[in-house]
Amino acid sequence: MATRVDGQGMRTGSGGRFFLNSAFVMVAVVVAGFSTQVAMGRSSFAAPLLVHAHAVVFMGWVAIYLVQNLLVVRGNRALHRRLGWIAAGWMVAMVVLGVAVTLAIVRRGQVPFFFHPLQFLIFDPMTLFTFAGLGAAAIVRRRQTEWHRRLHFCGMALLLGPAFGRLLPLPLLAPWGFEATLVPVMLFPLAGVVADLRRSGSVHPAWGWGMAAMVGSLLVSNAIAYSPVGTAIYAGVTAGTPGAAVDPLALVPPPAMGGPVTGRL
Repeated sequence: MATRVDGQGMRTGSGGRFFLNSAFVMVAVVVAGFSTQVAMGRSSFAAPLLVHAHAVVFMGWVAIYLVQNLLVVRGNRALHRRLGWIAAGWMVAMVVLGVAVTLAIVRRGQVPFFFHPLQFLIFDPMTLFTFAGLGAAAIVRRRQTEWHRRLHFCGMALLLGPAFGRLLPLPLLAPWGFEATLVPVMLFPLAGVVADLRRSGSVHPAWGWGMAAMVGSLLVSNAIAYSPVGTAIYAGVTAGTPGAAVDPLALVPPPAMGGPVTGRL
């Protein structure tokens, strides 16, 4: 595969195997997290159409990300570019469906019992907006391969939070569930930093921007959620729905202790 030097003096053909192998690991995390839910009976194919559409689109993105890395390693840049424009539109659908599912869960008063409802309402969309922002930046930098692949990598890593949330014992980590899932998520860009150091002795600046966006999404989410602005947003979203009766900053009892069944539509 041909190489060239981007604006940071790094070879654009280097490190392809790291990104491909990481993509396989990311796919494995997603499959493990969500298949565990099915095996334990926590997910049902009887879910509403909105949930199925959300699942298809998000799993489709996982497939697109893996295929894009395969195409790069195999040197098929023409198909990679064509699929990339499809992926750009795909991200829009992901944001729309992801936000719609979050709103539906909050309005039904079915936020998982180990999350504060208001934090859930703010954090999930913020994660998607950050993912889309990283993706948009990657598209802008598409001619600078080392920026492009690292920004997309950070966006994909950020989406692993829900999968890790299904693998970690979040009921034991309440109310720090979102913070807990961010820890394993951040291991991916940190692995990228290590890979850069081992390969070239320097770290590409895209990792710093990507990780700042990832951590920043959590900090901004919490700043909004635990403020009067967040309370007003929750009241507006849940007005006239069962979610309005739920304390936005309290944890409900788990189902085993008489609490409602949560986390389902």
